[in-house]
Amino acid sequence: MKKQSLIERFNSWRVKHITDRQFILLLSVVIGFFAGMAAVLIKNSVHFIQQLLTGWFAEGYENYLYIVLPAFGILVVVIFIKFILKQRIGDGVPNVLYAISKSNGLMKPHNIYSSIISSAFTVGFGGSVGLEGPAVATGGAIGSNVGRVLQLNYKQIVSLLGFASAGAMAAIFKAPITAIVFALEVIMLDLTMASLIPLLIASTVAALTSYFFLGQNVLYPVEVHEYFKLYHVLFYLALGVVTGFVSVYFIRTIDFAGKLFEKIKSWVFRLAIGGTALGLLVFLFPALYGEGYAAINASLNGNYNYIFDHSLFYEFKGNISVTLLLLLVIALLKVVAASATFGSGGIGGIFAPTLFTGAYLGLAFALTVNYLQIGEIPVSNFALVGMAGMISGVIRGPLTAIFLIAEITGGYELIMPLMIVATVSYATGKIFEPNSAYTIMLARRIDLITHHKDKAVLSLMKIDSLIETNFKIVRSDATLGELVKVIADSTRNIFPVIDEENNFLGLVFLDRVRHIMFRPDMYDTVLVRNLMFMPTTIVNYDDRMEDVAHKFQHSGKYNLVVLKDGKYMGFVSRANVFSKYREMLKEFSEH
Repeated sequence: MKKQSLIERFNSWRVKHITDRQFILLLSVVIGFFAGMAAVLIKNSVHFIQQLLTGWFAEGYENYLYIVLPAFGILVVVIFIKFILKQRIGDGVPNVLYAISKSNGLMKPHNIYSSIISSAFTVGFGGSVGLEGPAVATGGAIGSNVGRVLQLNYKQIVSLLGFASAGAMAAIFKAPITAIVFALEVIMLDLTMASLIPLLIASTVAALTSYFFLGQNVLYPVEVHEYFKLYHVLFYLALGVVTGFVSVYFIRTIDFAGKLFEKIKSWVFRLAIGGTALGLLVFLFPALYGEGYAAINASLNGNYNYIFDHSLFYEFKGNISVTLLLLLVIALLKVVAASATFGSGGIGGIFAPTLFTGAYLGLAFALTVNYLQIGEIPVSNFALVGMAGMISGVIRGPLTAIFLIAEITGGYELIMPLMIVATVSYATGKIFEPNSAYTIMLARRIDLITHHKDKAVLSLMKIDSLIETNFKIVRSDATLGELVKVIADSTRNIFPVIDEENNFLGLVFLDRVRHIMFRPDMYDTVLVRNLMFMPTTIVNYDDRMEDVAHKFQHSGKYNLVVLKDGKYMGFVSRANVFSKYREMLKEFSEH
């Protein structure tokens, strides 16, 4: 008798003493803690590297090290990935979404540490991206691999992946409510009330872990001096439209740059082009260095002189016209800098660039309105709600945007402006670009299904497990008499016609030969090739199950032939497909 492994013995004990629900609750505590620790580790690593590299820079003049630091950091990352890890890391949140969509919730074990190392060097050395994506990917990998090691089922693994991702988000932003909303809007495939409690536990534990190691201060402390006023509504609506359009620009720039860099096959050329572009951008506009949280904090407090520090434009500090122009240019170039970071091989997330762009847009918008004397509006408030507008438009999560900005700034007094700008930005962006920045790459590869339960269930079904092979085959040169013998020995009414090499040639339907079956005088003169026909609807072995379901729906057929490179494989039946679908849908919704 085979000796049981430690995990198998533990599972046997657990099944007898702990229910599945209790076990998931316990796991949510553990996963929340480790997801929180991952976020703390990423944050502290980046802060240490940045202080080491730039803490001694003087404020008043340009620093030429900005040209080379980002490229050097990305070079370290590329060497780590290509020659040490030797595996692809993937992009933060899209990596998690892909795991849910296409790999049964499983993420590779290296994602537990690889995103931490690569993002710390990327951002620490000045890569113009954020840490939220890598933190979420790390959390997701922790949840996924805990579920895999404990031999949990698909639904449980996806739940753990979602809990851990939310925990990482709660820790990185110290925003547990936002993390829950983020899981609902962006990460989770299907969240029932049974999943809500462990999600809440994981987010709370992760946030407490972050508080313990990073302190209890909110990320962007803002003191709201002027509360919501009704006559500001038109300005908030206008800002919502502006951030909606800029979010479309943001998404399409990321996508366009990604396609552009993919065409460059040599990693050396990608690094040279992307690293040079990034270095020059950071040198010209030092506010683009790293995540940009210091720049965001300054803008939220109405301090726009930060954009002149360490730059060629220092002598223009105080010039309002130059200030407005620089704010707009830097806001629009942040996504270019982020794209160059990703394209050259850096690892990071888009949350921070999105927040940065939103804060600068809101600040520029308010300063312009006040400068042109169109109205008198609070600069800090518009910088704050501008962040919500961009988050809502870029990740297509208006609720995430509203709660995130309220939590990370302590700005709940502005909940109404946040709702206005986030909603208008979401609606504006959705008109011109249906996909979010996270999903556009997956959607182009037809890999994203996480927000559609029907597609999710179909994607988990594999066609090879549904193929039926108990159909009698015939040769095209067989006679009607030989066909009748095959029919007499079959329980089916369809007969595939193939050649000696198993190439599919057509079908013979019983109903179409019934009228000559009892004509012995035709048995030797009529050949199968004269009776067969090529079906109009064929299932390819590599077809997605969603496509197979559509083929059944539009053809009206009950059985469809399955081919692989023209070779006959068998048939797939409507009854089996939808029976399996109902079975999996039931399992999918039980938890």
